[in-house]
Amino acid sequence: MEPNQGYSLSSDIGGTFTDTVLMSPDYQILATAKTATTVDAPAVGALAGARRVLQDAGIDWHEVAKKIHGTTLATNALIERRGARVATITTAGFRDILEIAYERRYSQYAINIAKPDLIVPRELAFTVGGRIDAAGRELHPLDAAAIPELADRLNAAGVEAVAICLLHAYANPDHERLLRDQLKALMPDLVISVSHEVSPEAREFDRLCTTIANTYIQPLMAGYLSDFQLRFQKEGLSCPILLMTAGGGMTTVETASRLPIRLVESGPAGGAILAARIAEETSETEVLSFDMGGTTAKLCLIDNGRPQTARRFEISRAERFIKGSGMPVRIPVIEMIEIGAGGGSIARVDRLGRVQVGPESAGSEPGPAAFGKGGERATVTDADVALGVIDTGKFAEGRLQIDRNAAELALETDIRSDAARSAFAVSEIVDENMASAGRMHAVESGKDLGARLMIAFGGNGPLHATRVARRAQVQRILIPRDPGVGSAVGFLFAPVSFETIRSRYTTLDELNVDDTNRFLEDMAREATEVVRAGAPSTQLTQRRVAYMRYHGQGHEIEIELPPRELRSADIAKLKCDFEAEYSRQFSRTVPGMTIEILNWGVTVVAPAPDAIKTDDTSGRRKKVSAAKREIVCELTGQTREADVFDRGSLAPGDVVEGPALIIEPQTTTLVSADFSARVDQAGCIRMTQTGESRQ
Repeated sequence: MEPNQGYSLSSDIGGTFTDTVLMSPDYQILATAKTATTVDAPAVGALAGARRVLQDAGIDWHEVAKKIHGTTLATNALIERRGARVATITTAGFRDILEIAYERRYSQYAINIAKPDLIVPRELAFTVGGRIDAAGRELHPLDAAAIPELADRLNAAGVEAVAICLLHAYANPDHERLLRDQLKALMPDLVISVSHEVSPEAREFDRLCTTIANTYIQPLMAGYLSDFQLRFQKEGLSCPILLMTAGGGMTTVETASRLPIRLVESGPAGGAILAARIAEETSETEVLSFDMGGTTAKLCLIDNGRPQTARRFEISRAERFIKGSGMPVRIPVIEMIEIGAGGGSIARVDRLGRVQVGPESAGSEPGPAAFGKGGERATVTDADVALGVIDTGKFAEGRLQIDRNAAELALETDIRSDAARSAFAVSEIVDENMASAGRMHAVESGKDLGARLMIAFGGNGPLHATRVARRAQVQRILIPRDPGVGSAVGFLFAPVSFETIRSRYTTLDELNVDDTNRFLEDMAREATEVVRAGAPSTQLTQRRVAYMRYHGQGHEIEIELPPRELRSADIAKLKCDFEAEYSRQFSRTVPGMTIEILNWGVTVVAPAPDAIKTDDTSGRRKKVSAAKREIVCELTGQTREADVFDRGSLAPGDVVEGPALIIEPQTTTLVSADFSARVDQAGCIRMTQTGESRQ
């Protein structure tokens, strides 16, 4: 593994905590910090964490050669609807793309169905004349004479930003460019996003929604990123700041400001990158990544060292488990299921007397009742405190005083039972919610959880890992080093990369190899330009894919292309690869059916640090603890003694039998009564379900 040129610093701003990690040039973690997220000015909390880790390690700002940042701000702004006043401009005759959507209800028989909030009301949907066909030919010129009147109407409506999405702009963007340039000349302060830059793919509704989402958060994110960069530069940071993207790569502040939609889910993507790296190091081919923070829990399937990816996901679903009930966004993204189940998730009893947990969160202000910041609602963290599995004197590096009495009072008030029973009920519900989400995600992907290794991290992941694993029928768990800041660690191993996806329809039989090669090279140049801004001198690699389907089908599957120019001889292999993957997913092929290619993708990647294979040959020595504490056992609901260990005192080969707590500065690992834990050669905790409960 080649060393870095200097120290690396990462910041992951979550809904409750901001995690910071400092790494040495030889990829050793020197210092970590977990600080409360400063909601009104997120950069302030990130700066506080950075100051702390640099001070702890004795490093100056000018020694930092790489700064990486991930944030939930883009996601939260979309969910909480804290964006600009946006209008749309579509091709004349297509004003009602948002109203028509998919021409179906996401829940066919729901009487009181809630339609997804697509941000732009119909009165802010404008049109302009002109027409491009699906092949990119101009049928009618853009009605440039109507643009001044259009600008007047936008001004009169108080519009701050415009999403331009003209018909078939992915095939020919000339009309979108002309409209953008003329509007900008008339309205210099107007923020404009054009669909051929944001999401150059077929499917008008998805493309328009993605462009709207990008436009909606663009002013907020541009201001935030500028402020973030300025604050760190004033502090003494001289290196460029790179942003984590939803697809698991990194990009520059300039690209992120132009395409902020790529930052949605950037924090969780870092966790998936960490889990994928650990999977490579441990030679595990099937992994379930489990990241539980203060606000949400995220689960991701990882096969052969690569997280499962997608090109579409939904924001702010009206029904959180029903597809089609949210706003669709088409960007490259690491596919994971995310639910409102974190330490700050609020617990309550509904009108039928059932305990419910989440998705609402107490956040960092006021936070759980146990934080003593004025919070009065019972949360998952309050339940863990009442169960005894959180050491109140060492929580959050000992910088946050935990009030157990306040936690128990909130539970008794909100759950309407004594503190122990209430805490047990909250824990059971939230753990089942996470396990059922994981089971559902696996079934939708045609995969089985039982044989997988769970890699658990996040502030609450190690604490809930055994409880979730048992319900998901997962028998093996790995807790990495520094799990409390896992996503921020993952940032430091992510490559600088950028993925472009464009629509260009052809059948496999009619594929013109020369035209396709020119098309792919154009895509590669666009992606390379973005990557070179963040990695100016390294050797770059490409990954090329085609999205293929049988004629008449509505969705495609991803087939990898050779990382070079296509040749005529490749067409037969493409057909074989498509049929093999189709058969794997659907257990059959369709003989004689025409195969189509709708979309093409090119990813340009700078080198990431190589994963070092670990050979775990450590022995087994049973560790005996002198410390004990009473906890409520989740297997029986009864109080019993658990051993207590400091993680720093454990060495490779040490074995801990459950029930036990392994405490470190930013999280606690619960070894349940039916699990055994062992420290491996790399310092990771490996837990295995024994099926027996130690009395």
